[in-house]
Order: sequence, then structure tokens, then C-alpha cells
Amino acid sequence: MDLGPGRSPSKGGPMLEGLMALCALPGISGHEGPVRAYLKEALSPLGLEVFTDPMGNLYAHRPGPGPRVMVAAHMDEVGMVVRGHREDGTLAYAAAGIDCRVMPGKRVWVGLGPHALPGVIGCKAIHLQTDEEFKTRIPHEALYLDIGAGSREEAMAKAPVGAPVWFQSAPMVLGDLVCSKALDDRLGCVILLQLLQESFACDFYGVFTVQEELGTRGAMAATAQVAPQLALVLEGTTANDLPGLRPDQMVTQVGKGAAITLMDGRTLALPRMVNALFQTAKAHNIPHQPRRGARGGTDGGAIHQGLGGCPVGGISVPCRYIHSPNSLCSLGDMEAAYQLARHFLLDEMWKEVLHHAGT
Repeated sequence: MDLGPGRSPSKGGPMLEGLMALCALPGISGHEGPVRAYLKEALSPLGLEVFTDPMGNLYAHRPGPGPRVMVAAHMDEVGMVVRGHREDGTLAYAAAGIDCRVMPGKRVWVGLGPHALPGVIGCKAIHLQTDEEFKTRIPHEALYLDIGAGSREEAMAKAPVGAPVWFQSAPMVLGDLVCSKALDDRLGCVILLQLLQESFACDFYGVFTVQEELGTRGAMAATAQVAPQLALVLEGTTANDLPGLRPDQMVTQVGKGAAITLMDGRTLALPRMVNALFQTAKAHNIPHQPRRGARGGTDGGAIHQGLGGCPVGGISVPCRYIHSPNSLCSLGDMEAAYQLARHFLLDEMWKEVLHHAGT
């Protein structure tokens, strides 16, 4: 963890401290165990019903008199797995959701726990590339993992097929921003953890899901388990406030507040849910912005289609350079997302959504 000169995570409150701890952990899709263990320990003193399902989703239930409300955040981060070994001792890998242009030269860990091996993602050096190779991006298939093995046999013994591979990227604070891997979606996890410390007038299920990055698989199982009447999804989302883009091309912007989902690749938000979230933000002077259409989807895409339909609201923290070894988010946006979810629940805004079905 790198906070920079004179910085301490406590200065940003418990959410910053939790975010730094969570982002430092490995937890690629299908290998969320270290993140789940941290969250279970953090939940243990809260007096909640805590359990897991066969897929690995982690549930925290605080019973209440109102409707069943599920708030979800996914534990997994983008990463890779070993898929083969070459004669020279390098490893082939499979990746999902990662731009191959950010890969060359990045340091990684192969495996989990005390036996994890350091490695680097290699490619042909610039001096050896043809003019055509230099002009085109290098696909994942042309990249490889180098763990220092000298033969195929040594590589197989050290890093078997299926071993998880995750970025070496220590979280650090940059002014009012945090830079780290896995902000999508350790941001949602730390916000949900904070929400679970309070009581609300609903039957509250906090669910830390698995395998979101592989197609929202954990959320499908969680929806069947909880059968929610309403749900919120907490996410780290795409920010494209970058040079060369017009304002009308923005999805979200860092530093402009919590992002309220209007649509994405798998969800068209219900107007009554969107209105309830905007009303909450305005009533409590919470900085907010619309999350306009973007490729991809969230756990909300699985939840809202499950068990006959469920109203779902998306509250996100904008992140630059998402799905890379180093994303950037604003601490102010994280706080705004937390306050928006909190006041939506405290103000019982689910009534505005559930009592006006069909609008």
C-alpha cells in the first residue's frame, strides 16, 4: 500500500482504509476467496446473518419489516489464468475484459497465497518488431507470462494450467484520487460494507457476488436465493473524461459525484427508479450525474430479469482506465455514492418505486 508522503488511510475515514485493504487483495473471477475472507471477518461483529452459497456469493442479512431489498457489489476483478506452457518456459494465458494494449511489461502474480510467483507479461521488443507489427496492437495471443522458468517442465511444475494471474499494483493515494487495480468493484464492496453497519426499514440483504466479470453469474444465483423485491447495484464504472472527447460523448466524469445508471449493455433502468435516485440526491445535496449508455453490463442485468422481474437501480463510482492495472477514482465520488445509497434506504424510497409499478 502506497499512500505517498505523510498520508494515512485513516485520514480518509474507514471507507478509504477498507478500500486500500480490499484493492491490495487478489480476487479474479472464480478465485474471490481472499476478498470473501476479508469481508466475512469485517462482518463478524455486526450481528448479521452471514452465509455463503455453493457458487461463493457472500450474504449478510439484516431482517426488517419492509420489502426484501438486495444491495449487491461484486468481489471479483479482471485477471488472467494460465492456459498453457511453452518449450522455453514461458506461459500462455487467457484473459477476459482487459485491453491487450495495457498488458506488455506489467508485473503480475501467478497463483495465490505464500506460494504465488512473481512474473512479467512479455512481448517482442520494439527493436525486433516489423513495421507492420509496430503499427498494430499486440493481441493477447502474442503476449506471454515470464516467471523465470527455463523449460516447459519447470513452468508446468511452478504454474499449472488454471492458475490465477493478477496484477502487481499496490493502491496509492494521488491527492483526492485513489489509484489501484480492482476498483471495479472493491469500491462497491466497501460501500456495501459501510451500509451493513446501519439498520433500515426493510428486509435487507447485502450480497457480495462472484464472477460478475464473466457474465454476472453470481448475481443469477443470488437473485434466486434472495428473491428481491427491489435491488441496488453498487459499481465502479467507466469514466471517459479524457482529452479529445466532447461533453456529449461522456459516460461519466471523475469528481462529478455518484453516477446513476440510465442504461447499459444489459439494462434499461425503469424511469421510476431513476427518478427516485435523482430525487434522493437532490433532497440531500449529494453530488450526482447520469451514467449514460456504455458497453458491457453489471449485476443489475441479471437481477432485474430474475424471478419475474425486479426493479434495479445502479449507483456507481466513475473510474478512469477501468479494467486495467491502474484505475483512478475520486474519494468524493465514493462518499457521494455511499450517501446516495444510504439516503435512498433511510428515506424508504423503495415506496416510490414499488407503489408505482408500470411507470
